Amino acid sequence: MPGPNTPLLDTVSLPADLRKLKPEQLRQFADELRAEVIDTVSVTGGHLGAGLGVVELTAAIHYVFNTPQDRLIWDVGHQCYPHKIITGRRDRIRTLRQADGLSGFTKRSESEYDPFGAAHSSTSISAAVGFAVANKMKGEPGRGIAVIGDGAMSAGMAYEAMNNAQAAGNRLVVILNDNDMSIAPPVGGLSAYLARLVSSSEYLGIRKFASKLTAKLSRRVHKATAKAEEYARGMAMGGTLFEELGFYYVGPIDGHNMDQLIPVLENVRDNAEGPVLIHCVTEKGKGYKFAEEAADKYHGVAKFDVVSGKQDKGPGGGPPAYQNVFGETLAKLADTDPRICAITAAMPSGTGVDKFAKAHPDRAFDVGIAEQHGVTFAAGLAAQGMRPFAAIYSTFLQRAYDQVVHDVAIQNLPVRFAIDRAGLVGADGSTHAGSFDVTYLATLPNMVVMAAADEAELAHMTYTAAQYDDGPIAFRYPRGNGTGVAIPDTLEKLEIGKGRIVREGGKVAILSLGARLGEALKAADRLDAKGLSTTVADLRFAKPLDEELIRKLLTTHEVAVTVEEAAIGGLGAHVLTLASDTGLTDAGLKIRTMRLPDVFQDQNKPDVQYAEAGLDADGIVDTVLKALRHNSTGVEETGARA
Repeated sequence: MPGPNTPLLDTVSLPADLRKLKPEQLRQFADELRAEVIDTVSVTGGHLGAGLGVVELTAAIHYVFNTPQDRLIWDVGHQCYPHKIITGRRDRIRTLRQADGLSGFTKRSESEYDPFGAAHSSTSISAAVGFAVANKMKGEPGRGIAVIGDGAMSAGMAYEAMNNAQAAGNRLVVILNDNDMSIAPPVGGLSAYLARLVSSSEYLGIRKFASKLTAKLSRRVHKATAKAEEYARGMAMGGTLFEELGFYYVGPIDGHNMDQLIPVLENVRDNAEGPVLIHCVTEKGKGYKFAEEAADKYHGVAKFDVVSGKQDKGPGGGPPAYQNVFGETLAKLADTDPRICAITAAMPSGTGVDKFAKAHPDRAFDVGIAEQHGVTFAAGLAAQGMRPFAAIYSTFLQRAYDQVVHDVAIQNLPVRFAIDRAGLVGADGSTHAGSFDVTYLATLPNMVVMAAADEAELAHMTYTAAQYDDGPIAFRYPRGNGTGVAIPDTLEKLEIGKGRIVREGGKVAILSLGARLGEALKAADRLDAKGLSTTVADLRFAKPLDEELIRKLLTTHEVAVTVEEAAIGGLGAHVLTLASDTGLTDAGLKIRTMRLPDVFQDQNKPDVQYAEAGLDADGIVDTVLKALRHNSTGVEETGARA
């Protein structure tokens, strides 16, 4: 099926080409760019609404500023598809989020127009300050331009960066992309005119002179003139805060109106006042009616039909998603336990907290993109006798590690960590992979760390965590749907630090943690078929270890293999330490640890990613066979396969 008709876009391969267009052509260019984005994402799936909301802004920034010398940084990066199309990557744009294709976020290795990689939020201003100050110190041209959404402004890091921004002076431009109308209402012609006026060099010069003049007048007159200017500049809509942080505030302006965007950006580019914050109001999903009408503005979509808007969600039914199992289980537990509450950091539906919030709205808290606050907030709740569940993606919990250590673990407070997106996550790639939580949590004193093998076990672990008041406890589970096992009506309180034998054998022991259990059982079938009787254990706990069970397995089987969808330093490292400390390795024990490789894996289908990591049934079988083909000195026997 042919793509959209894009005669102007076809002439633009790089921003230098875009700058050859006349200003009056930019409206048509933006329309063509938007059509290309819609057509692209209909083929690839991915983030749609955010990119549609910044089409005009993307074109305007590249038209006015001298990118890539001026460093443009997109916060989060899920709105960067239009940017990628006009920065030399249009010919590959339909490989987005696919194996060996373009990343769904900005990525330094992809292009000089991606100066800073981002997929987590609220890092853009800090990075832009760094770029701007570096050029300032080196005496080289180049600004730092950060485009940050109003949601990302809920994170403390954005304000930490703004507090340091004066060091960058006029080399720093921050564009606040306000797409939820959370800071200001829709803007009209008067505010647009005022934005152009107050960003102009003439106004800035007059302002500086007038400030000196009125300072010599009475305090009352001086305050009155300052207040009048404040209202004239739209600062009653939020600008005062930014001014207090050292920014010159401009806005709000209509982010879809080229006649407003271009002159304001040119004024900011050409004057010496700074740093500057431009408040730009946009509509997420702009220009595609199905996105405009959707509650989430088509934030993340599967492949879809452009004409009908119907998404290809695949076959319906099937096992429930893990996050919904957690949310629904927690909501039922809260029916009879008023101490249970849930905290999420801007991901209510992604973590299942939306299910809990529907049933218990007064006990559900979305703290915004503020994981540090969320964890310490949970610690305060726990210290006051509540039973808080902090439901945070593994990769986002990394942002709050000091709070986990300092505010929770050291004080031994019973905060429950529900860790979603554990393991590899497919198209979102390395930035969203939950690779490190087992390692960074299991190293902490007082911490209990569990991993669910299926949705029934997740329900049991949610109940177990609710009942555990002796200190912090965490349970991890993967992205996507469960395995299809039934969830019992009556949940079991698991004994802390105790695993279970799923399958009995005599020669090989597979010690599985978490959702690789299904692959471990497949591997056991293949090994049994080769005459290698195999035990499979679901350890359930990375900390505390089931030392009794592990010792028994290590001393009664010829080969033992640990399997986990986590990085080095997790279960395998703890089992090896146990074996070493207790002398089990002194007698030539054959033990192998299987874990994620020591690399950041790029996007692909999850099953392909796990195969690449060697964490599927084939990889487990191969590991066992190689271990058996080594003699007791560790030298491979003659004729054995390498």
